[in-house]
Amino acid sequence: MIKCVILDDELLAISYLKLLCEQIDHVEVVKAFNDPKIFLSEIHSIDCNVCILDIEMPGMTGLQVAELISDSKKIIFTTAYKEYAAEAFDLNVVDYVRKPIKKERLIQAFEKAKELVNSPQKKDFIEWNTNIGKTIIFTEQIAYIKTSEIDSRDKDIILNDGTNIVLKNLNFKNLLDMLPAKDFAQVNKKEIIALSSIKVFSTNEIITTIPAEDDNFLKLQIGDTYKSALMEMFGK
Repeated sequence: MIKCVILDDELLAISYLKLLCEQIDHVEVVKAFNDPKIFLSEIHSIDCNVCILDIEMPGMTGLQVAELISDSKKIIFTTAYKEYAAEAFDLNVVDYVRKPIKKERLIQAFEKAKELVNSPQKKDFIEWNTNIGKTIIFTEQIAYIKTSEIDSRDKDIILNDGTNIVLKNLNFKNLLDMLPAKDFAQVNKKEIIALSSIKVFSTNEIITTIPAEDDNFLKLQIGDTYKSALMEMFGK
């Protein structure tokens, strides 16, 4: 279900938008505002996942409003002018709908929003119990992950600077669910590599950028089960 909030300084535009939304399945208008400041004061306490923002409003534009809420809500812009399109998409919004709005075009925008709402983005950090207590680890800092040699239920994370942190009692399936799929790959039953740490790879082996003994670099053997998925990631 899409729960949306409308912000437009024109009451007639709000009424028209609400009328269109009522004709679209699985879309509910939770609330509507004609004042950006009141909208901003209330939006974080409203149960909604999509905001429809008019761009041209006195005092504060929809672009300015979007900059303040785009991290927490999906945004669809409406406007009578085409010159804002580039700025709108720079904010990574769902869609940009020109006025006068047609029902078919609004349905397209909601379909895009629905896909994003149903497929939430992975966080850029993981939070778990470690050997140093409850810890937040930013995924961009992770170079390599392996099953602990001391206790197979634990996982050793090696950061880019060589720091080693032990994740307590966490299996690979749940760990991979926490990591952005585009940035990490499981190599075999016991190892996960950050793609940014791969120097060279073949069908059987990965040479990483991680220093090892004797001035060499860490090498990982690719398990048969994981070969096709790895090749796919690199377009092979």
